[in-house]
Amino acid sequence: MTLEQFYGNIATHVNNFSAIENGSRIIGKRLSKDIIDYHHINLKWLKNKEGTPFLSQVPDVHKRQKNTLVDQEPISRDVPFYNMQLADMVFEGPNAFQEVPEFYVNFRPFNDCTAYLPIYGDSMYPKFASGEIIAVKEVLNKNVIQWGEAYLVVANEQANNMVTVKLLYEHQDKSKLILRAVNPDFQGDTVVEKEAIVRLFIVKGKITRSQL
Repeated sequence: MTLEQFYGNIATHVNNFSAIENGSRIIGKRLSKDIIDYHHINLKWLKNKEGTPFLSQVPDVHKRQKNTLVDQEPISRDVPFYNMQLADMVFEGPNAFQEVPEFYVNFRPFNDCTAYLPIYGDSMYPKFASGEIIAVKEVLNKNVIQWGEAYLVVANEQANNMVTVKLLYEHQDKSKLILRAVNPDFQGDTVVEKEAIVRLFIVKGKITRSQL
């Protein structure tokens, strides 16, 4: 089965689970439960090779509660954190990020995100300070944009392979976007063609790190 066939009805961003398939990421308890329930896997067989691999029918509510790894387990999507500068990251191939994550984060409000990334520089200050961590979610439809919100924009050579976090605004030419800094010291809008943007991520929030 492909990633889409196996995970598609269980979770979003199925490409993120390729790390599980190649052994570089440990599967979470909640995802394990979802897989077992959706594919009707016999937990006794999975743990002790007792009985048949799959249940003969969809378990009812009471049976489903017994056929779990952990009851009442909080939702865990294990969002990866990449500890490197945006300009040094590779955004090619089917997955949004090619680097190996430093660790994974389970924080419910951001568990639908694609990744956590550090942000450096002062162009977005005070909205984002250098050294803070942003939680980003990939936008698949570039025609649906929340104007005035911060986005991580990844462009091709047509826009000088730019990788930046900026506020997005509508341009009078529908084929273009306006990128704008928050810091008044970085004046002047950047206009890019929509077709030059190869990846787009909305910034859903941030984490501030304090050094004591």
